[in-house]
Amino acid sequence: MSAIAWEPTTGYPAPAPRRPRLTVVPDPAVSAPARPALRLTARGRVVLLVLAALLVAGVVGVRGTGGAGAAEAERVVTVSAGETLSEIAATEMPGLTVTEGVLAIQLANGLNTAQISTGQELVIPRG
Repeated sequence: MSAIAWEPTTGYPAPAPRRPRLTVVPDPAVSAPARPALRLTARGRVVLLVLAALLVAGVVGVRGTGGAGAAEAERVVTVSAGETLSEIAATEMPGLTVTEGVLAIQLANGLNTAQISTGQELVIPRG
């Protein structure tokens, strides 16, 4: 004998039960990729570049002022009566021509012309 169970329905099938959603659980045995300890931005690169340039300039500056030439001091000459700039250049800077010597003395003393006066002190550059 068979039996039939009668249940009233609305005409739509019953919804299927929902499955639980999956979640990712990190595995402690597998380590995450290592992140860099320090990130260098564009501004940081510029700052490092400027600091490196200053360091190089400082080293070059110290080497430029030191060394064998630093022991030799510039001489100061007092102009005598009737003495000219070309005579001073010829006697004080024998390694240069008179024109080069006059120009070097003018540049070292900030002179615009070759006129000098008695008693004036002139710096004779190393040359």
